[in-house]
Amino acid sequence: MLTNSGLSSNEKQPQIICPFCHQVVVGHLGEHIKKVHGDKYFKQAVLEAKKSGISDEEIGKRFGISYRQLEQIITENYGANVSTLNPSKKVRAWAPKNFKEETTTVWSFKSRGNWATHNGRYRGNWSPYIPRNLILKYTEPGEVVLDYFVGGGTTAIEAKLLGRRCIARDINPAAIALTKESLKFTLPNNLFNHIYEPEVSVGDARDLGDIATGTIDLICAHPPYAGIISYSSEVEGDLSKLSVDDFLKEMKKVAWESLRVLKPGGKCAILIGDARKKKHVIPIGFQTIRVFLNAGFTLRELVIKRQHNCKTTGFWYKRSIQYNFLLLAHEYLPIFEKPKVNCIAERRTFWEYKLPYRRIIKKAELIEQGKLETTTVWIFPRKQLDSEIKRNLLNRFGRKECEFIEIEFNKDRPKLQAEIKESPSLIYVSPPNNLDDINAAFGYRKTIQEIAEQASEFLLPNDFFVVDTKDVRINGVLQPMALLLWDDLSRNNKFSIKEVVIVVPENLSEENSFESSSEYLHIVHRYLLIFRKREV
Repeated sequence: MLTNSGLSSNEKQPQIICPFCHQVVVGHLGEHIKKVHGDKYFKQAVLEAKKSGISDEEIGKRFGISYRQLEQIITENYGANVSTLNPSKKVRAWAPKNFKEETTTVWSFKSRGNWATHNGRYRGNWSPYIPRNLILKYTEPGEVVLDYFVGGGTTAIEAKLLGRRCIARDINPAAIALTKESLKFTLPNNLFNHIYEPEVSVGDARDLGDIATGTIDLICAHPPYAGIISYSSEVEGDLSKLSVDDFLKEMKKVAWESLRVLKPGGKCAILIGDARKKKHVIPIGFQTIRVFLNAGFTLRELVIKRQHNCKTTGFWYKRSIQYNFLLLAHEYLPIFEKPKVNCIAERRTFWEYKLPYRRIIKKAELIEQGKLETTTVWIFPRKQLDSEIKRNLLNRFGRKECEFIEIEFNKDRPKLQAEIKESPSLIYVSPPNNLDDINAAFGYRKTIQEIAEQASEFLLPNDFFVVDTKDVRINGVLQPMALLLWDDLSRNNKFSIKEVVIVVPENLSEENSFESSSEYLHIVHRYLLIFRKREV
């Protein structure tokens, strides 16, 4: 991969012949072309190098540009951010080999998937395994799937392969052209009784006025991440060019339109990730989920989509430890449901309900046994899960030889017996059990707020308060506990969110056998919400 700054000026370069004046160039070819021939020819040379199959890293060395600069040149020329300029059109298979539907809340696809005309050409597009799972789980043949951020056409291709009707939209005409090109294939006659050609057109997800109310069965969408990747050059209304706050404002319009066009009971799946600023996570995922819940959706599932190819050794390992930040290695796939009937929430009194807990004061024994985790997905053997969580937390976020407080739920609730002689370096709250009704869930949230308030008194600035929690399903509706606790604690101006970590037991597929026919996914992941105490 390219760096963000190209190559250092003192790095030795091979002799290269300029394609325009045929002179031998010593140093960066790009500098010579810019100086002698101008910027137009410079960009032309970069594109020709990309077309010829030269790697991005070699292009960076040859022209002295960063990865982002290469993306910008490609996007300006083609109107869309694509990684391959000469994609293969040969179809090797019509379906993924040995495919099985996902049965848990953690989805991990080491191979992106390249059956039919799928390819990774469109930057940031999602794996076809995602829409395949969603379409098979939540629709029947002939029903209607909508993707209003269709990009390179992944969802539209899957809908066509699986015998579903599809409405494919994108605000970028270049993306629509890519989708139409990808749909130019003829399926074998024996695949489905009826094959539906997707309806593909330029459109804005914030205005679906030409789609009748209550006519869509499933929405599958992967929106741009508020400036994380630029998807177009000069398309007005491109959400990828907005700030986080503006992105969320526009996603409110998307959420309202989604709720309107869906049939009662219809599903809406949105893949969304987080960002990072100044070594702190920006929880765009939680904020986007909140936007859709506020629009009137309920949450059926909250899937964690693991990202692969995250660098965890060498340069990035050292940087992660030195500057104490984790590489983002997960995205959220909330699956929302449009309520079948409009109902008024029942009024309940929760205030007297609190969960019992006890505080245990321990001496921090920081022994670095092996490497520490450097991404936001922590995978440990089931028997070592709790001990590895604490080892990583204490070594990363604790102060050596200081006390730390561990808080356990579902115990007697005695008064704190031991005096705290010095400020603890970290306060860790273990996950609760048996949150099986809405009163218990609400009581748990109130108790966490109480503990957080006490933690703010004990901790010094820049020390950490960590909540270990998990989602629960109550009466068929998923309660996204990490999101709800983040909602609650973000109002406490004494803390800021530092990291959101996903914890998963190792070898899930080997240790467990989950029924694919089950109505719901099996919840297998936990969250670590890592808050930092603000400086005064």
